[in-house]
Amino acid sequence: MTDPAIHKYSYFPGCSLATTAKENNASMVAFCRKIGVELVELEDWNCCGSSSAHSIDSELAAALPARNLSLAPEGRPLLVACPSCLLRLRQAQLHLLQNKDQQQWYQGTFDRPVDTQLEILHFFELLERLDISDVMPDAFERLKGLRFAPYYGCMLARPPELRHEKNYYGLMEKVLTSLGASPVHWRFASRCCGTFLSVVRPDVVTPMVNSIVDGARQAGAECVITACAMCHLNLEVRCRLPDSVPILHFSEALSLALGTAESDGWFSRHLVDPRPMLEQRGLLHSNG
Repeated sequence: MTDPAIHKYSYFPGCSLATTAKENNASMVAFCRKIGVELVELEDWNCCGSSSAHSIDSELAAALPARNLSLAPEGRPLLVACPSCLLRLRQAQLHLLQNKDQQQWYQGTFDRPVDTQLEILHFFELLERLDISDVMPDAFERLKGLRFAPYYGCMLARPPELRHEKNYYGLMEKVLTSLGASPVHWRFASRCCGTFLSVVRPDVVTPMVNSIVDGARQAGAECVITACAMCHLNLEVRCRLPDSVPILHFSEALSLALGTAESDGWFSRHLVDPRPMLEQRGLLHSNG
């Protein structure tokens, strides 16, 4: 890690990881614990606003992530796994740092000044700071032969005001290849899944999702590995292909490599059961 003294991170799970993607949350927390990183969940966190508040109420869209920032203790990085949550928190932080009136509002509302030194990290950024060979010495080749389609979605592509920040496309391939897995080449790695349009216009989202999943099949992938819990949900819920492929969270793949995913019941939550494929690959015991 960049600073080996830092092993404790504040953690904002967000709504998806607390509800529809509990397996994403559980596998990521377990993975971090296994490699010596403690995630301390923010107490009494709230929804970041995501697409809903952002679309209809600009004041609420600013206040919701700002409140979460006010809960983060000083001197500790804040880790976020959801790309949409990361976007809202970083945008809120940027607007606070650039606007004196907003800073006064923040201090008057939350009774504390803006923490100008707060570092907001995506889970990918934590991984980039790690030496995988050091924290996962027994995991190399554990995923050998697993053919996966890396799916990042579109939220990691920053809006213009955050254009100088990294998007970390390619990190899943880099990490999982080092663990023995084989990424396929395909055209849909950053294609939008429809996000929250899935709720009001499934007729629009279903063809989008079908094309993504079919693209993975055509490329020879045994599974799709996602960087976003919302993308994972849409790819499972809205796919109408008769022969879909399993959709795995990136954190689940990492936990598989560490051998920590076989008895925790994560995969039973999947609509497309990945266990037969994983058992065939020797990655999961039949009682997993």
